[in-house]
Amino acid sequence: MSPKSDSHTLKIARIQTGVRMEVKMLKVLKALAEYLDVSLGDLLEGIIAHAFENKAPFSASTLEKIAMLKNIYGMNYGAEGSHQLVEEHPQE
Repeated sequence: MSPKSDSHTLKIARIQTGVRMEVKMLKVLKALAEYLDVSLGDLLEGIIAHAFENKAPFSASTLEKIAMLKNIYGMNYGAEGSHQLVEEHPQE
């Protein structure tokens, strides 16, 4: 990536957050960020910015990579399953 000129940069502030996520999804996201050579935060910001504008965040080739990573990490659900996730609690 080449540096952007000052006319195309946006000054922002970032904050550290403690977000809980499903383990397999997080593994896929971290692997995808590594593959795309971006930070996890940058990847999430890009996905969310696209979602807020109802735009697809990924190309067809990136979606193929995501499918492969989901298979590797056992993420066997998609958008339709995301509202049915129930957290397992350890046996006490």
